[in-house]
Amino acid sequence: MNRRRKVRRRVPARVKVPLVVPEQAGDTWSMDFMCDVMMNKRRFRTLNIIDDYNREAIAVEAAYTIPAVRVTQILERTIHEQGKPNCIRVDNGPEINSKEFKDWCESKSITVQFTQPGKPMQNGYIERFNRTFRENILDAYLFEDINQVQVLADEWMEDYNYSWPHEALGGITPDLYKRLNCGDIENSTEFPTSPQFKQQ
Repeated sequence: MNRRRKVRRRVPARVKVPLVVPEQAGDTWSMDFMCDVMMNKRRFRTLNIIDDYNREAIAVEAAYTIPAVRVTQILERTIHEQGKPNCIRVDNGPEINSKEFKDWCESKSITVQFTQPGKPMQNGYIERFNRTFRENILDAYLFEDINQVQVLADEWMEDYNYSWPHEALGGITPDLYKRLNCGDIENSTEFPTSPQFKQQ
């Protein structure tokens, strides 16, 4: 019986791009996947998206599987809520290298900025975010179902964006940093803090 030979695809060569802070909110997003398991040992994933400008958590989507089509659906919804970025920084996962994802980005005129294989710190903003999310959510709770993961992730995102002082932002929250630098408010040294989660 003739069997189709499986050919392993080579990841295209990637050019190192310096990790710089964008000049304005919504210019560059970073995106990455994380994995964990339920109490019943079933694996699940989260797709995490942040704004590089102020490290704001834009989306954390939990699901048992997140194929390329689901990735573009999540991005469509997020763009509807947040506006469209000029660029998305990603690694070289199969969902990201898929034709569906590349065609979608091209149709939206979004530049895809790939990190070099084996160089996760070229996407250092999301890597730092992932570590904090793992410490405070994935490693802190035992999950019975995917809805529980999503509820906790949503609550945590709200707290992260509006209540946590962030060292890289001069000790203020992502939301306050954006409002100060986008002219929404003139100045403020006060921000809420929450004892529920660990400070970043």
